[in-house]
Amino acid sequence: MQKATMCRYLSKYAFVFILLALSGLIFLLCNIHTVENWNCHTISTLYQLQTRIKSSFVDLPTFNPNRTFCAHLGQKPFPEDELEERYLLDSIAWPGPRPGPATAALRQTSDPVHSLFAILPAKGRREWHVGDELEALVQMHDFQGRPKHYGGDFLLARLHSPELGAGVAGKVVDHRNGFYSAMFPLPWVGSAQVEVTLVHSSEAVSVLRRLREERPDRVFFKSLFRLGFLSETTVCNMCLPSDQQPLCNYTDLHTGEPWYCYKPKLLSCDTRINHAKGGYLKHLITNKEALLFQSGVNLKVHVHASGPDRVNVLPPRKEVENSSVNPEPSKLTPSGYFYRDSWRPLGDVSMRQFNDLSDITQCLKNKVINMYGDSTVRQWFEYLIALVPGLKEFNLHSPKNVGPFMAVDSTHNILLKYRCHGPPIRFSTVLSSELRYVSNELDGLSGGPDTVVVLSVWAHFSTFPVEVYIRRLRHIRRALVRLLDRAPGTIIVIRSGNLQALDQEVSLFNSDWYSLQLDEVLRSMFKGLNVLLVDAWQMSLAHHLPHALHPPEVIVKNMIDVLLSYVCPWKKRS
Repeated sequence: MQKATMCRYLSKYAFVFILLALSGLIFLLCNIHTVENWNCHTISTLYQLQTRIKSSFVDLPTFNPNRTFCAHLGQKPFPEDELEERYLLDSIAWPGPRPGPATAALRQTSDPVHSLFAILPAKGRREWHVGDELEALVQMHDFQGRPKHYGGDFLLARLHSPELGAGVAGKVVDHRNGFYSAMFPLPWVGSAQVEVTLVHSSEAVSVLRRLREERPDRVFFKSLFRLGFLSETTVCNMCLPSDQQPLCNYTDLHTGEPWYCYKPKLLSCDTRINHAKGGYLKHLITNKEALLFQSGVNLKVHVHASGPDRVNVLPPRKEVENSSVNPEPSKLTPSGYFYRDSWRPLGDVSMRQFNDLSDITQCLKNKVINMYGDSTVRQWFEYLIALVPGLKEFNLHSPKNVGPFMAVDSTHNILLKYRCHGPPIRFSTVLSSELRYVSNELDGLSGGPDTVVVLSVWAHFSTFPVEVYIRRLRHIRRALVRLLDRAPGTIIVIRSGNLQALDQEVSLFNSDWYSLQLDEVLRSMFKGLNVLLVDAWQMSLAHHLPHALHPPEVIVKNMIDVLLSYVCPWKKRS
């Protein structure tokens, strides 16, 4: 009886159930694309949230201190390259502190307050004239007031006159016994004041040197990988331990410049879409070592004079006819000096002041200016487009402060371009397709007398062993030689590194000591090549304004004047 009743109910509602099922199927078929998209979007949102959380707590590689791990990645150098590398490394070898504990107590390290300098008397004379050389003797003491008996301190010296807006960089010689000589040319008439600055004690330099060789990971990078709704972020660097995770190898096929990222867990290596600075590692030094980097105590602090700190410079001496005394050859070769806030080159360079905007336009007329490098040369690009009225930036929809950028003056046929150098580059986000090595870009130039190449490659290499920088400059140098061979008239200008503001954190990544070492390597490697130098190092040291990674406008203006003087030198009168 119950079975019969159930059958009647089932037969009665079977049609309704079938109708509802068919309606649901038809609805699903009609809207399957929408449902699929909703499902994918939900998965993508959840996955991206997961990726963001993971990237915030990204697992950074563990480095074992190994000096050669990072420095000798890439293609094996030729024997002559290895010989040059040894010579360059020997040329920048820095005196170490005396043997003893790994980190000396602060009281035993260099103290600028207790240290002194004295201006030495003029040789055989009682007065100074333009063309003479001035020498100051510096004696370093520790925080207990005791003289130091070893060298290795990083000192800067300049001669300046606030009244005249004048300044020139001095040369510091380490006698490796606690004494240093600061030597200056005397290029102007009037007051000249000596200034000596302790940038880092020898003990602080030892910490910086250890970090450079053992912790090339202290600035880390990352890349985003994406395929459809899936995305992952992994750590990247020039030096990644391969025993921790599988690697994606992005070594440049033309130069052999190495670059690696950890392989994403779900995506392939060819799904990388960008490159970015990941961040700066913390807790790199001990509390005891941190005392060596105290602003206002032992980090960029002036050393005081034990007596007068200035001299009065008289006009040049009149030559004595038939004199049997030959003047002593100069030991100083500064590139120039400031006077009335204008840079005056010394040597063979003839400087022009481009104070009239029409002169700048006329100089750049029919020129293509290619700028490659870091943000210090991008500053030049920005300065020119803000200064020259007819030079209008063409919107390439590039990320701000990253590029590439381009500006055009169609009336005067001027093309100005900027592109950042390849990794390591600490910019916010650069598309993978826009990561270009300078040497490869140079190989793509036709060159010629109407082509100007401007290079500034230094600021992003301070955290790596010097061998890495040597290798990069070697590839750039070879590309420049090829460019000059096919187009000898090409104008090539290199901007050197410059001094910058330092505190404890900046010192561990971008210390002026790192920049000085790279700058000396750059000058040696391009010596004898048909390239021109804008000496940003001496310009930033000689000027009275505070040091800055991106120098103040008055210094940039003088740099641009030097650049334009190279492009459009004074025409010799026939």
